[in-house]
Amino acid sequence: MERLPLDALPDALPDAIDVEKYVICTYYVGLPPFIDVRDVAQAAAVEQSTGTWTLVPGETVEVRKRHVAKVIGIYEVPQYEYSTPKDLERRQYVIQVAFPWENFGQQIPMLLSTVIGNISLGGRIKCLDMRFPKSWLKGFKGPKFGIKGLRKLLGVRDRPLLNNMIKPCVYTSAKVGAELCYEAAVGGADIVKDDELLANASFNSIEERVPLFMEAIDRADSEKGEKTLYTVNITDRIPQLLENAERAIELGANALMINFLAVGYSAFRAVCEDPSVNVPVLAHMDITGALSYSPITGIATNIVIGKLPRVCGSDITVFPAPYGKAPILKERFLHMAHDMVMPLHHIEQTMPMPSGGISQGMVEEVIDDLGTDIVIGAGGAIHAHPDGPRAGARAFRQAIEAKMQGIPVGRYAKEHEELQRALDAWGSGRTGFDL
Repeated sequence: MERLPLDALPDALPDAIDVEKYVICTYYVGLPPFIDVRDVAQAAAVEQSTGTWTLVPGETVEVRKRHVAKVIGIYEVPQYEYSTPKDLERRQYVIQVAFPWENFGQQIPMLLSTVIGNISLGGRIKCLDMRFPKSWLKGFKGPKFGIKGLRKLLGVRDRPLLNNMIKPCVYTSAKVGAELCYEAAVGGADIVKDDELLANASFNSIEERVPLFMEAIDRADSEKGEKTLYTVNITDRIPQLLENAERAIELGANALMINFLAVGYSAFRAVCEDPSVNVPVLAHMDITGALSYSPITGIATNIVIGKLPRVCGSDITVFPAPYGKAPILKERFLHMAHDMVMPLHHIEQTMPMPSGGISQGMVEEVIDDLGTDIVIGAGGAIHAHPDGPRAGARAFRQAIEAKMQGIPVGRYAKEHEELQRALDAWGSGRTGFDL
């Protein structure tokens, strides 16, 4: 067989490619020591771009030159130079592949189909990162509000925001939920959100819930002199998701919430980019573990939760925090938040919302780790406060005030009863709720 010219091969020096034409993906790959990693990497690049397991007639030199993915880096860890251990079971690599984004366009479904499609069936392979060029990102609008917009909307300049998720997660009476919403809001919650497990249920519909909750929000706002957002969960099938968004806003909703992985990135993006959606959109993290939590397969959490929902338009993204009930390493947690806020061309920042068993005694550590441009997500520690959700929210605000003033939360609690009661109940460790 005649050899292909070098520029038609699934191979390139990283220095030689035009980075604006490619999405560059970084992978962890583990292989038995008898397998040639370069052959595997290049075969995978072809599989995910122009060809299949054997060269076909239509895969011409011209097709290859324009559309083939290129392996631009193979790095073994540790990197053996002159021999390998005799008892070596597996060799581990970091591999980089550049995919011409012309192949899949400025959209997420075909991006994912390309960069982690069939190769996800190949055993030990995990996508660790995706580098998006400015040319590709121009096709996305990103958050409409982001950190700056949310602060302006709520009139909160510098402190962390406080979110309360209604507990119990699923409940029958919208009136009961609205009263819990009022108590949390009047106590100091800046945002009250539906739990991810309750959306447009037949027994507790958006149609019924939004007017009652917004009435409760209005009452609370007039009493506390602050503005509160209610993120109503509109998660549903298509086209009902878009209809839910439209109807919720018609009913007076001032924010929306979507389980973005459950509906898919494109459906989530469609809501965020809809010109008629003029309120913040919160992205909830459901299903992340199924995609990301294997150490050797799937897609890394910083992409799944950090970068992709931000690109699609998330104003606030809920993600698992390592302080309470959520099983997540702190370094993964910090990486997710990092990808939500670091400069990304024209894409605005997404406000990180750590969540999962956070209690009042954990506020200091959360702020130390992430700074003040965050939403602190709290459910049980507000609704299960010994003196009720109003006191639970007040206790969180007191903990935030203490940290902002540089006063240890334990000391501040001595003069603030609600905070002291929370610390007596949960201290600064785990909440006691386990998955």
